Parts: sequence; C-alpha cells; structure tokens
Amino acid sequence: MKTESKTIAYDLQASSFNWEIAPGKAIQAWGFNEQLPGPVLRANAGDTLVVRLTNNLSEATTIHWHGICLPAAMDGTDATQRPIEPGEVFEYRFVVPDAGTFWYHAHQNETVQMERGMYGALIVDGDTDPVVDGEQLFMIDDMKLDANNEFTEPAWFLPRMIERHDGRQGDTLLLNGKEDLVINAHAGQTERWRFINSSSARYFRLYLGGKEFKIIASDGGLLEHPMAVTEVLITPGERVDIAVGPFAEGETFAMESLAYDRTTFLKAKRETFASVKVGAARPSVAHIPDRLRTIEPLTDQGAVTTRRVTLSVVPLLRDQKDIRVNNTVHGNDKPVMVGELQVWEVANASLMDHPFHLHGFFFQMIEEDGKAPAFRAWKDTYNVKPKSTIRIAWMPDNRPGTWMYHCHIIEHHAAGMMAHFDVVDGSKPYGRPAPAHKHHHH
Repeated sequence: MKTESKTIAYDLQASSFNWEIAPGKAIQAWGFNEQLPGPVLRANAGDTLVVRLTNNLSEATTIHWHGICLPAAMDGTDATQRPIEPGEVFEYRFVVPDAGTFWYHAHQNETVQMERGMYGALIVDGDTDPVVDGEQLFMIDDMKLDANNEFTEPAWFLPRMIERHDGRQGDTLLLNGKEDLVINAHAGQTERWRFINSSSARYFRLYLGGKEFKIIASDGGLLEHPMAVTEVLITPGERVDIAVGPFAEGETFAMESLAYDRTTFLKAKRETFASVKVGAARPSVAHIPDRLRTIEPLTDQGAVTTRRVTLSVVPLLRDQKDIRVNNTVHGNDKPVMVGELQVWEVANASLMDHPFHLHGFFFQMIEEDGKAPAFRAWKDTYNVKPKSTIRIAWMPDNRPGTWMYHCHIIEHHAAGMMAHFDVVDGSKPYGRPAPAHKHHHH
C-alpha cells in the first residue's frame, strides 16, 4: 500500500546550552533545540520536508542533509548558500525521495560545531521496510574534554599537528549524547537498530559480545539480502542498520567498539559505549525476509574509469596544506554532465584510512583493489584503506548545481581534503552558477 505524500514541517533552533552527558556531568554543548543529538526528524519516502532553522549561535552556520538526494540549493554548504548569520532564519525545503537512515549536521566551522553537538538523525520510512518488533537509533560520538569537562584546543604545535593528522578523537564516549547508556530490549523480539557515526574521526567497530546480528541496510537504505555478522565497521558519516535479537530474558551484554588500527599516532583500543539489558519476554511479529530489495547494477567491473580522485597526506610539517585531494586543497574538480554515468577511481595514496563522502548522490562500489564487493548497496560514504583504490559508479540525475566530495574525518575536510564540482545540464549553455565560491573554512 503506497503511503500518501505529505509536507512535514519542523522548527529547529541552533544555540549553545548546558547538556548533561552523565549524572552531575554537564558540558557547554552547541546543538539543535537544546538537545544532543538534535530532534529526530521523521518522514515517509516521497514526503516534502520543511525545516526552519533559527540561528541563535554566536557565529554563522548551515545544515547539510547527509545522504539526501535533494536540490543543490538545499545541500547546506557554503558553495550552495550564504551561511546563516546569528539571528537569521533560513527555510530548507526538499523532498526526501529514499527510505533509509540519514542525518543532518552543521557544515560550517565543522571542527567546532559538529564536535560540540550540531547533529541529529533524519529517518525516512519506506513501504517495503521489514516488519520488526521495535526500533532504536544510536548516534555514535566522542568528545575531547579537559578535567573541567570543557572542550579543549591543543595548545602546542605538535599536538595540533597530531590532531590534524589523526582527527579529533576523545575519551568521552557518547551514544545519543550520553555516557554509559543503558539500552533496554525485550526477550524474544527482533529489533531494528539504526547506527549513525556522527563522530569527527572515530572508527566504530560494532560488537555485541559475540552475538550474531544481521546487517539489513546501509547509507542508501536496504541491502538486497541481510548479512549475518558478529561485527561491522562504521566509519565517520556512515550508517548501518541491523536486525538484532531475539535475546534471552535477563541477559546483559556490552555494546563495544573493537580496536581498529587506522594508522594514527593514537593507539587503537577496544572500548565500551553502552550496556544492553534484556527484560521480560514479549511475543514477536518480526519478519526479516531473505530478499529485502533489488538493486540494479549501474555497470560492471569492465567499465572504463571517467575520473580519478587521489587522497593524499603529505608530511610537510612547515606547510599546513598537507592533507589534499588531487594534490590541492579545497579544490575545484571538472564538471559532470547530467545523465552521463560516472565511474570514479578513488585512490588513497596516504598511509591512513579516509572515509570518502559524496554529497547529494548515492554510488555503488564496483571494486576495491580489483575485487568486486561481497554485496551490492547504495553508499554515500565509503572507507578507503591506506594505499588502496576503490572504483565507484554513480548517475548524476537532473539536479544541476555545485556539489562536493570530501573526507568525512572532519579535521581532514577542514584541512583541505575536499573538492567542489558542478553537475551541469548538458542541454543548457554552461555558465558557472553565482555566487562565486568563497572559502572561509579558516
């Protein structure tokens, strides 16, 4: 049964406020509607979302709708809109075409704004979502706080360089804005748990005490088939939906992130984010089918590469412009024509991992280091391992304008690992859209 499309309106206020991350432990957060994460926005695929943002911060901001295939003017970057100054109101209005787990976050001075809590979830329900007994949403984050629970800036040259290199990773581990979250579930039931990695730089290797769970969806919604696993890596910007349970009454287990070595100065370690407590049994109506949907391949492994993108980290201590795309910082890449299949080769020439994020469009993995992926999915963020090359395919539909791709480790994006490109309607004469790009990242 097709759901009738409607318009759903939300009001958001961006402001600074006190937020308790644990009993008696408060931080000075920045966020939406004085909560961290911001409100969960929810709609059905095909609905029109109208979000009025009032900026009560002391600096300009914007909202990027991560993973939503929307018009360029609504993408929320400084390439597509004038940043919203303090006291101003801006109305975002767009259709949410795809079902899945998405999120929204500041796309202005991100290393400060996102670190302090400027993010929230956007859930789009679809007519073919599997039936589950319940649903929980987890936004993964960490914060780097001092002994007074205040956000710190590295004071010295070397710690600053290390943070730029590693990305900001802190010891205050948050799920849904809380330390040591307790997750309640009913025995005998299967739930859908939606994970969003909203951290600056943390690689989250989800582990539930060795229990098997099924990956059912990725960035762009449902996979073709559920994948049974005992762990899954979720990198900054990525989303993973899993079907978990049924569990036994009275059991408890930890939700952990196993160590993942992304070649940083900081040593990777196994860490606990939350504990799961299983309560009284309840009957189940859940049904996770073996086939969730069909994803038509855009192309095959033999497709010819149309563009090469190189991510690099040049160890130049003196020059700050060391984290690059195509050997430049905050660059401009060639335009892309509407309707022309894109086959991009994204090479990571550096010795550390980079989650590659494409704005406004989903892509399919063709291959990683020559090997076809184990399963087909729609992605907008994908981890490119050190010294490896991925090939992706995507189709620019008729949404002309300025878009970007970048590393979703926020410090790497800020340092320059990002590029703009225009999607151009080939039937119209090509003129660069106004206003011109101003780079005021720092």
